[in-house]
Amino acid sequence: MSSSPIADYALLSNCHTAALVSRMGSIDWLPFPRFDSPSVFNRLLDERGGHFQICPDQVAGVTRRYDANTMILRTVFLAPGGRLILEDLLAVGENNNGHELGADAPSALLRRISCPEGCVTVRIEFVPRPEYGLVFPLLRKAPEGILARGGASVMFLTAQVFFECSEFSCTARLDIKQGETLTFALEHRTTSEVAPFPWDREKIDRYLEGTGNAWRSWSKMHQRYQGPWEEMVHQSGRVLQALTYYPTGAMVAAPTTSLPETIGGIRNWDYRYTWVRDASLTLNALWVAGCPDESYRFFDFVANSTLAQMQRESDMQIMFGIGGEHDLTEREIPHLTGWRNSRPVRIGNSAWRQRQLDVYGELMDAAHRLKDYLSQMDEESRGFFADIADAAARRWKETDHGIWEVRGPERHYVHSKLMCWVALDRAISMAADIHGVSRVPQWMKAREEIRDTILDQGWSDRSGAFAQSLGSDDLDASVLMMPIVGFIRADDPSMLSTVDAIERGLTDQNGLIYRYRTADGLEGQEGGFLLCTFWLAQVYAMAGRTERAREIVERCIHYANDLGLFSEEVHPETGELIGNFPQAFSHIGFVNAAWAIAEGEESRPGAGPKTPLRAVA
Repeated sequence: MSSSPIADYALLSNCHTAALVSRMGSIDWLPFPRFDSPSVFNRLLDERGGHFQICPDQVAGVTRRYDANTMILRTVFLAPGGRLILEDLLAVGENNNGHELGADAPSALLRRISCPEGCVTVRIEFVPRPEYGLVFPLLRKAPEGILARGGASVMFLTAQVFFECSEFSCTARLDIKQGETLTFALEHRTTSEVAPFPWDREKIDRYLEGTGNAWRSWSKMHQRYQGPWEEMVHQSGRVLQALTYYPTGAMVAAPTTSLPETIGGIRNWDYRYTWVRDASLTLNALWVAGCPDESYRFFDFVANSTLAQMQRESDMQIMFGIGGEHDLTEREIPHLTGWRNSRPVRIGNSAWRQRQLDVYGELMDAAHRLKDYLSQMDEESRGFFADIADAAARRWKETDHGIWEVRGPERHYVHSKLMCWVALDRAISMAADIHGVSRVPQWMKAREEIRDTILDQGWSDRSGAFAQSLGSDDLDASVLMMPIVGFIRADDPSMLSTVDAIERGLTDQNGLIYRYRTADGLEGQEGGFLLCTFWLAQVYAMAGRTERAREIVERCIHYANDLGLFSEEVHPETGELIGNFPQAFSHIGFVNAAWAIAEGEESRPGAGPKTPLRAVA
């Protein structure tokens, strides 16, 4: 059973895949060569799932941080005999200048250990387990290191140390004295490619330096946000970049699968895909965090994937693989026990088949945010956005599974109606750009019908709030999006009443917001949802209550780990991070809340003018 706290992990990325490394120097999750590839180390989800650990024999203390403006992890171990420094990274290139981070990235994990003082006994364990731990590869020692062959993977670990190898694992134990340094490079190739070659010390050092320079150059070019929690906003920008798949511009919702929303329960999902729903909020966060180029590439990916799919189907698919794949069929991996016995472990995600009407609004809002960019698209693509508005006008009265992908009966979710309103509102605003001027009257008529329906049937007198679905009294944090998308003012009495009701009815004992409390067709109770809590802060900021908004954001920040990484949720009793990690949506929510607070504070009497969103890029 894997039991290390989720907060113990750090993220590494080369903008193709990601690794999670524990506080004790263990690579416990690494898919090669893509985010959604089968893992070669998987102790995160099963103690027998494979790992690559470098750590002192005895540890008296651990501190860690990312090197300034990079995703290179530096872990410092205090040991009885001295100190050990471990540097970890996924190489992004030898001479990458940061303009296209990940363009020339090899499939290589690099590690370097050094002893600045004393003498430290180090233990190294190399236990590869490709295909989610199913394959036990053949290991062969060579003068330069270890060759591992098994399944579709061929890996070579360059290491100038003496390993003792059993049939399926290798270990080493050695003393490192003051001033000594050792380097390691694990390169992956598929069996159809040329076998990986050993990396000499000079090449490892070049890529170590080049990767640091690339991340620093990227940060210098892009990260100009100034405002509350400046360093954490910049860090979140790097995390969002780290979760971006360079070849297509797609962004994964998280780099992991099946980290549970309920410990020991079945709420375990694969998040290594791109959701259309994320588009609008993601684009806003990318602009604030200083990633304009990534905004365009992400929008292109989502728009092109959706256009190709809608040409032959009436429903808009809600999510895609990072290469644009449409079929994300879900399956279970029965040989894995799951994090803290949270079964099943799932690969793929059945939500791709669901009907979720809110995606019309998400995509149209994203297009509206990049309105100037539309002129660069071809005529057919621009006309496609008018078709999306038509679909929203035609289908908004239908039921769906909603934003939270409830695995139960479809309903008339208020949030879904709201986002159909957004689709029409944005289409009307940019009608000339999408060749839809003649359709504006019918769009305006449908927009008003949706608005009247939400205000009439979406309001609950009993709850004193906008409800989860039409005619119900159940609360749902998704209605916090109403002022964020411009449907209603944040300081409107009905919205303030809704905010009060959500705080009373959906707040856990940590002060975080649940998504909802109603039955959703699954067993178990999930935790406080960080994104929803950031939405609450954003609405308070928009309503002019910036001090309250700051309090809420500070409460969320308390649950980030020591590297500033957020998971999806927080356990309501223990305060422990749960859910897939790190979670893009949580970082997106934080960035957008910070920006709203910055705007709100600038708008106070005597403050200077607001800074346009594009100016921070």
